Amino acid sequence: MTDSTRVKATAQASGPPFIRSAFPASGPNGSLDHVALVTIDRQDALNALSFDLLDELAATLEALDADPACRAIVLTGAGDRAFAAGADIRELSTQTPTTLAAGNRFAVWDRIAAIGTPLIAAVRGFALGGGSELAMSCDMIVAGEDAQFGQPEIRLGVMPGAGGTQRLTRAIGKAKAMEMILTGRTMGAREAEAHGLVTRVVPSEATLDAALELATVVAAQAPLAARAAKQAILQAAELSLSAGIEHERREFFRLFATDDQTEGMTAFDEKRPATWTGR
Repeated sequence: MTDSTRVKATAQASGPPFIRSAFPASGPNGSLDHVALVTIDRQDALNALSFDLLDELAATLEALDADPACRAIVLTGAGDRAFAAGADIRELSTQTPTTLAAGNRFAVWDRIAAIGTPLIAAVRGFALGGGSELAMSCDMIVAGEDAQFGQPEIRLGVMPGAGGTQRLTRAIGKAKAMEMILTGRTMGAREAEAHGLVTRVVPSEATLDAALELATVVAAQAPLAARAAKQAILQAAELSLSAGIEHERREFFRLFATDDQTEGMTAFDEKRPATWTGR
């Protein structure tokens, strides 16, 4: 994959590409090894998430996920007004239960959730509805002080449909999730941090750089161990404590068959930085 390429999903028959992908990403001090930057670029609609945009995003993330050189991905929205202001309401307003089920367009959310590479959202401005659900699908969220999170679907006569009721409840608890979803109110960055929804809050203009810096730290770790740890953490929301510990222990044992485990422990003993190969 080349720098600053645009990846277009094969399922999208026509129209402009909505996703920009740069790998390796560029930071303030130059190229960032093993880090990719994916940008939602539909500023005229506050980066609203149409079905075609989501298909394109999933295809882009899957291509990066399949590249062993990519060890962390930052996802952001173009401009400073919105990460993604929600779903494309004009597109959704014409749907029926039959068309939604028959089209299977919501399966794209499962593709995004299945990405194994650590994924960090860099959020400025609005992350509402599907935008909030997309941010919560990431593994960590770096929020600018101007970020606003919310699930306002109730005001449109519907409810969250891409994981909002589940991920928001797991992130901030039943009481706050009920309040946000049943009133449609938004939550600012500092409140979101206090309730555990976001990883860290930074000055708005520093949001992307802070997310890339965090991704660089993640990408510098042993990649097989990072992917295994990510999956174990995600399993904690699905499994009982005993089943989760069993899964964790099985993955811990499995990593002792990797070259990276040998290298990591040898480097520790020799008091030198480890060189990871992802094997």
